Amino acid sequence: MRERLQQLVEEMIDKGIRYEDARREFDKQFITRVISTSDGNLGQAAKRLGVHRNTLTRRLRDLKLRVPR
Repeated sequence: MRERLQQLVEEMIDKGIRYEDARREFDKQFITRVISTSDGNLGQAAKRLGVHRNTLTRRLRDLKLRVPR
């Protein structure tokens, strides 16, 4: 996994992607996937992410993500 991540980081740097943009996209993908595997249950997703449910809700709002119902 570490090698794959290093390759991805190198590719992003080569393409001129800024840190904040890369982090935002990672957060979106990671959070969306965890919520999906938790069947949309935010409490369960928050637990799997290691954050409080309110923190997850705030992050969803900041990232402008909608939870499928």
